[in-house]
Amino acid sequence: MSVSPEKKLTKITLKFENVDWEKATAKQYELLTDVRVWRAFINGYSKKGIVVFDEEKMPKKELIEKLEDLKPEIVKEEQITVEELLESSYSWNNVLSNA
Repeated sequence: MSVSPEKKLTKITLKFENVDWEKATAKQYELLTDVRVWRAFINGYSKKGIVVFDEEKMPKKELIEKLEDLKPEIVKEEQITVEELLESSYSWNNVLSNA
């Protein structure tokens, strides 16, 4: 299966009211086992997270329902391409942007 680099994905930044490191780890694993979720990171200490998913295959409402027990609040939402997601994942990008 191949995916166009121009395919649009939804990236949401979240703040959680009810999360600790154990819940965060379990929920992150649950999300990452779903093929419709491209990236998921939930930090139980800072109570923040980022999820990148394919909104054509998984409605945002369904994703929020999966996170409901953590009491999520959407802080930011944006559309990104697969190409942008991959480029942002390169370790050298993280090093250069933080230098």
